[in-house]
Amino acid sequence: MKVIDQILETYPEEDFFIADGFDDAIIGFDEVERRLVYDIDEIINILILEGMTYEDALEHYDYNIAGSYIGEGTPIYIRIFK
Repeated sequence: MKVIDQILETYPEEDFFIADGFDDAIIGFDEVERRLVYDIDEIINILILEGMTYEDALEHYDYNIAGSYIGEGTPIYIRIFK
C-alpha cells in the first residue's frame, strides 16, 4: 500500500493538496499543520524517470514545485540525509 493511501485511510476527513504525479515521493503527514510531506530527492528521481536531465529536474522542482505557494495546506518538501 502506498503512503498516500495509508494517509487517506487514516485521515479520511482531511482535504489535502496533492502534488500531481508525485504520490511515490510522499513520505508522511505533518500532524500539526495537517500537510503532506514529500521527499525532494524522490521528486527529482521521478522527474528524471520522466525524461528530464538532473539539472532540468532540479530547475523544474525549484521553480514549479518548491516555488509554488498554494495557501494554507501547501505541502512540505524535505531533503532526507542518511
